Amino acid sequence: MKRKYIPDLRKQTAQCEANYMRLMKLMPDMDEVDERCFYVSWPEHQARLRLEVEERFTYTTTLRVSQQHDHDSPWLDAPVLVVRLYHDATTAEVVCLRRSQLSGVYRYPNQQMYQPDEKVQLNQYLGEWLTHCLSHGHVMEPVFIG
Repeated sequence: MKRKYIPDLRKQTAQCEANYMRLMKLMPDMDEVDERCFYVSWPEHQARLRLEVEERFTYTTTLRVSQQHDHDSPWLDAPVLVVRLYHDATTAEVVCLRRSQLSGVYRYPNQQMYQPDEKVQLNQYLGEWLTHCLSHGHVMEPVFIG
């Protein structure tokens, strides 16, 4: 018998809190700067992660997180994530994938072929990219911490 997926809210909250802290380290001047690009290189190729502020409000900021590789895959597009930062709760969660609102849980199978825990996986994916940028990324413009 197939068991129903039940989200682990503690784990999800911890991931969103960690992503918030990573984003604040990568873009400490988020209130003044509209975008920042990070370049990450491997021996075979280079990738660019772009953080772009879409909306600023008192308690929330919405970012568009996109990536580009030096070689585009004919098979798979790089995801474009819309991430909402909740400053009062110090969390950042992926809310949209390519402008499609995400649910917390999906029935499987479904028309979009999302996994039952698609949103959790996207938040983990975001965390991995942000961690990689913190460890190995570099920016072309100076970062001012005020």
